[in-house]
Amino acid sequence: MKPKMKLTLTLAFGIFSSALMAQNPVPVKPRILISTDIGGTDPDDNQSMAHFLMYSNLFDTEGLVSSPSYGSGNVSEILRMIDLYEQDLPKLKKHAKGFPAPEYLRSISKQGRKGAAPYCGYRTPTEGSEWIVKCARKKSKQPLWVLVWGGLDDLAQALHDAPDIKDNIRVYWIGGPNKKWSTNSYAYIVQHFPDLWIIENNASYRGFIANYKQMDEFNGLYYDTYIDGGGHLGKDFKNYLNGNTKLGDTPSLLYMMDGDPNDPTKESWGGSFVKFTHSPQIIFERPTTAQDTVQIYSIMEFRVQGPKVNIPADSVCMVMTINKQTWGGFYLGDGVYAVRHATYALGTMPYTIVSDIPGFPAQTGEITVENVWPGRTRPTDYRLGDNWFTDKSDKDSFDKNLHGFKTVAKWRIDAMTDWGKRWSWLKD
Repeated sequence: MKPKMKLTLTLAFGIFSSALMAQNPVPVKPRILISTDIGGTDPDDNQSMAHFLMYSNLFDTEGLVSSPSYGSGNVSEILRMIDLYEQDLPKLKKHAKGFPAPEYLRSISKQGRKGAAPYCGYRTPTEGSEWIVKCARKKSKQPLWVLVWGGLDDLAQALHDAPDIKDNIRVYWIGGPNKKWSTNSYAYIVQHFPDLWIIENNASYRGFIANYKQMDEFNGLYYDTYIDGGGHLGKDFKNYLNGNTKLGDTPSLLYMMDGDPNDPTKESWGGSFVKFTHSPQIIFERPTTAQDTVQIYSIMEFRVQGPKVNIPADSVCMVMTINKQTWGGFYLGDGVYAVRHATYALGTMPYTIVSDIPGFPAQTGEITVENVWPGRTRPTDYRLGDNWFTDKSDKDSFDKNLHGFKTVAKWRIDAMTDWGKRWSWLKD
């Protein structure tokens, strides 16, 4: 019986160790730049910024860019979070080395675009986009990882102004709802830089969002169990979603903390992804009906034939209302008007397209969004290179109606437990 018992214990220990050792060493301390819409409509950017600051000793951080393509985000909110970090820093430094100085973090905090880019996908350089270019052009043996927590507007501007940086950067983008805030910038990047190295995470990140109604230490009670009393950052955390941990952008950080980030197909705290060859784009030149279907997260473009006018190409001249939100459209010339939209909501949605331009034919229609990604191909799709990655769609990774959900959710307790240890540092 003893050999059998020894085997059983060995197997049990192996399983237990595997669970504890989910995080793998990162070969090289990564260079990162964060582009965030912090201070805008979603407070989870503040939560993820707190997470970043508490783990900032693990990165060579080169930029913190405020990129509020939608909402009222501002670089001042990044600076406010750094002020909180500065007050907690003495306690953090007792437990680990390498935390960046607050003065340094302030020096690399930059203001990006306020408001979405026009139809062409870019407008004029910003302090943030110019900083992306400057960091990407630094001589280094490793790439600059651009972690995008909001819209792509500053990244698109940087690529437009300095296309040479394309081979020097790698992008991890929290897409999904952020895709609809920056459809024009996305369309510019995917059309002109299809061989960009990018992870387009439209749904997997949601595997990290807590179930607030589930009252245990890793969900509804996480704040009470780990954060409450955790310094100035902990006190501030209560201001966001009443302390409930959404942390929708944190998977980008987790990805950089767990194993070799050069392989998106591996198991990782930040998700596991697959290559895809086409990004869906559907162009409609007529009012649509409920029988017209599109894939979730796809770029829909609605074109309207109207009067020929003489207005700037980058000025909003019509409005589409869909799913209780409005989106600006543009004049393309020769009597053609266009508005883009991307959605992460499912089902059949009515919409209207109107304009104050005399003679503009108002449009009323419906569109049905299906939960497939990337789905079937169309001639209008954007063709991708070899380094564009996205959420897994196999049934083993699917949960809560979301693609790739389990590739992040399976490691959530490990990551949250590790974070809990750092919160305890601030309670000393």
